[in-house]
Amino acid sequence: MKELIDILHNEGLTLVIKSADGNLHRFTQRGVKDLLALVTEQPQVLQGALVADKAVGKAAAACMAVGGVSRVYTDVMSEPALALLQRYGIEVQHSQLVDHIINRAGDGWCPMERLSHDEDDPVVIIQKIKAFFSSH
Repeated sequence: MKELIDILHNEGLTLVIKSADGNLHRFTQRGVKDLLALVTEQPQVLQGALVADKAVGKAAAACMAVGGVSRVYTDVMSEPALALLQRYGIEVQHSQLVDHIINRAGDGWCPMERLSHDEDDPVVIIQKIKAFFSSH
């Protein structure tokens, strides 16, 4: 995991994934868009993967759980994300645990955190994320 964490921080990325086949995947988009694309279009990248992410809220955790990720490191994780990942047996390491992920303006909840807050089924959370992006 140290290699992924170093890449995440040293290259200024938002997400680094080491897939089960050993390939490294680097991402720069903020939010859950990269994870959503992977779980939808390239689920084999996530299956058994190691993940280093800047911030993990419950929506991102849902994508990781459905994708079959094995281990996750994040700088900031929400308590609901931690609970979801642990429920699916995913090993978790975080630098900071928070009540919820905040929005980019820093003045409220992240929209994805709010959207997923009252839902426990990760498949339903992913459906809600897709509906959100298709309407915005």
